Parts: sequence; structure tokens; C-alpha cells
Amino acid sequence: MDIYDCLRLTELFDHFSNEQIDQLSQCTTMKTYPVGAKVVQEGENTQDAYFIHSGVISIQRTTPYGLYKLAEITTGDMFGETSFVDHHARSGDAQVISEALVLPLSAVALGNLMESDARFTLALYWTFWRSLSDKLRKTNETLAHFFSEGGAPPTPSPAIEGPPKDFKIEMSAKQDLFREQKLSRMEIHFFSTLSKEERYKPNDPIFREGDPGDGLYVVLDGRVMISKNVVGAGEEALAFMDRGDYFGEMALIDEQPRSADAKASDEGAVVLKIPNQVLEGILDKRKVGSSRLLKILCNLVAKRLREIDDKLVNWFIFSGGSGTSMQLPKI
Repeated sequence: MDIYDCLRLTELFDHFSNEQIDQLSQCTTMKTYPVGAKVVQEGENTQDAYFIHSGVISIQRTTPYGLYKLAEITTGDMFGETSFVDHHARSGDAQVISEALVLPLSAVALGNLMESDARFTLALYWTFWRSLSDKLRKTNETLAHFFSEGGAPPTPSPAIEGPPKDFKIEMSAKQDLFREQKLSRMEIHFFSTLSKEERYKPNDPIFREGDPGDGLYVVLDGRVMISKNVVGAGEEALAFMDRGDYFGEMALIDEQPRSADAKASDEGAVVLKIPNQVLEGILDKRKVGSSRLLKILCNLVAKRLREIDDKLVNWFIFSGGSGTSMQLPKI
């Protein structure tokens, strides 16, 4: 199978046109890696992304207690896109545990192509968002059961009553928020007009894990905590969202229930909720929509993924090399 056919038949690139697949084909080659080979190393300042045509690769980090496996990537998956998106150093080794046929996607070639083709840029960032969101959801689940061999899930919380219905803010306050993010005039108009302002008192829940993902949120004022109930450890803060930060974005790409809780922090919060119907018109992967917004969302997911990976590694070290999410590769 040649490179074009390999990419054309891949789910991650199913929204690419035939012309875009051909363009992507020019940015890569096929390379076989034997068992034990390292495709990338922790700390490298490289930005290439990698697609696995076949084989299995462990994403792992060296600790005082040996290797800790963050993820296992296999046929049809991508890795390395985090560094492409945020330009930070590699956060772990990518080591082959079953002979792998890999397509390295050159960051330089992709960058040159993106500068001249807005449609290709949009398609590529959709792929990155899709891949990163899938990794973050799986990592959240790993974190939830780190300290337990399969403890029972937490007791469901009572239904959320919701924020006060009569709260209103000036249209100009919404517009100022979206201007700060350098969105297009169309996006500023759409999001300002069609978003719904919601005010939450300190520690009030905004949504809970398992709720349907019916919209994207952005913080206008105050602070929002994203958290997860970890079996054997209780509530664990995953991230804090400040003014201009988006949250609740993962459900937009995979249409799965919420994977974590969101609640107002100690000072309360004012958020704007953008319904899915509005976002579907803006974030259309087959039209030249908002590359800027997609880049913001990709960077947000990449940041959270790095933070949770760091948390897992730190827990592994603090627990003296124990923890049920530890499945170390024997290489």
C-alpha cells in the first residue's frame, strides 16, 4: 500500500479531500521501527507528528522507580502532535514494543503548506483536536483509577439546579472577551449574540462527569475548577480556568458524556455557554471556518494533557513506584 492509500483509508483523515490527502502524502515517508527503537526521546525539541500504520508504541517516562507508561499507541493512532501544537519539548519517550510501520509528518513541510492553504490548515487541526481529545479522555480515566484495582465508581451526585435565569450582562462585555482572543468579526458576532451568560456562586457545579456535552463554555469572570473523582483519593483538581479559557470542549469532537466535573471556584464565576448548534456552524471541518479557534482549543487540550501526565508521573513517584495505572513495558 502506498502512502496516499494508507492515509486515505485512515479514520483520522476521513474529512480530508483527496487533494488534501495528496498534499499530506508529500509531507511524509514510511519508516519501519524494530522492537526497542525510540522514535522520539523525552526532552527533544522536535515537532514532527507521527501516524502509526501498524504496530504498537509505548509513550513512557523515566522515573527513579523505572519506566512509567503514560499511554499505549497502536494502529490508526497518532502521537507527537502535542509538540507540534504547543512547540514544547517532548514529554516522554516513544518506544516501539511491537514492530511498527510509522509515517512521520514533517513539521517543516506541514508548516510551509499551512502558510499557503487555509483549508488544509483547518483539516489538519481538526485531526489534531480529535487525536488530543481522545488521549485526554483516556488519561482522565487512568487518573480516576490510579489508586484502586477497580473500586466502585463514586455515588452519583444530585441533579444540578442550574444558574439563576434572570442574569444579564452587556453585549459589549461579551464582545470584548472574544476580541481579546483575536477571533474573526463573524465569530465575535455569533458568539456574543448567541452565547448565554450564566453566573455561579462559589463552589456551584456547572456540569458533572457523565452529563451530556451540550455546549462549550468560556470564562468571562472569576475562576472555574475542572476536577475528577479519583477512587481512593477523592476529588482531584485537574485544571483551573481563568478569563478567556474554554472548557467543555471535548464533547464537541467525540460526542461523549462529560469526562470530568466543572464548578465555580471560591470566588464564583461568570461564564458564557455556546450551544453545540452554534459551534457546528463555526467549526465545520469541511469549510474554511475558524482555524484560530481550533488552534486555541488544540493548545488547551495539549496543555491539560501535559498537566495530567505530570500528575500521574508525580503520583507514581510519591507512591514509591506503585499505582494500578502502572503497566510497565518489558523492553
